[in-house]
Amino acid sequence: MKKFMFLHFGFEKPTPDIMEAWEAWFESISDKQIDQGGFRGGREISTSGTKDLPWNMESITGYNIIEAESLDAAEKLAQGNPFIASIRIYEVRSM
Repeated sequence: MKKFMFLHFGFEKPTPDIMEAWEAWFESISDKQIDQGGFRGGREISTSGTKDLPWNMESITGYNIIEAESLDAAEKLAQGNPFIASIRIYEVRSM
């Protein structure tokens, strides 16, 4: 099995319906999930300096690490997610 990271983008105040949909989705991937978490404020550091990151539709708001056979299989798991803006999927490689 390979490991994949789902990065969740976008924030809006969740409604009870969205929370229920999220709970159902988390349950649907529970046998494939290795880790999950959410984020609070953040900072970007670059050669231009440091800036606080806003909490909006472009924010990375959380992640899941799952096991799947392939990127296509990971995408199928992500399709049922009630995402706010989008989800990005990356294969995790060990260093």
